[in-house]
Amino acid sequence: QVRLVESGGGLVQPGGSLRLSCAAPGIRLDDYTIGWFRQAPGKEREGVSSLSGVDSSAYYADSVKGRFTTGRDNAWNRVYLQMNNLRHEDTAVYYCTGSRRMKVAGVPSWNEYDYWGQGTQVTVSS
Repeated sequence: QVRLVESGGGLVQPGGSLRLSCAAPGIRLDDYTIGWFRQAPGKEREGVSSLSGVDSSAYYADSVKGRFTTGRDNAWNRVYLQMNNLRHEDTAVYYCTGSRRMKVAGVPSWNEYDYWGQGTQVTVSS
């Protein structure tokens, strides 16, 4: 069983930045496809990004393109989600998801992943 742990959430002003991390204690994530999802109160879960465990391609939802970047921090065995120019509408609980060597060509649906983290709250407010 793979346990994913998110960190880095918090309160930030509009226009600010946050960096979320996803780690799996005791497991190398090098060949895991890692996705980020978010869910705001009263809204459906939304796929934010995916990072391929096959070829390291990254994909983003239109709502975050140009503002969010996902990648691997191999030194710390983590996958990050760098969020810049944050907006009020980015406020949500953010979850990382993972599946080993899952092929992706976009941002998959949440139920295509095998493992989920507990989530971290991101609040964008002035």
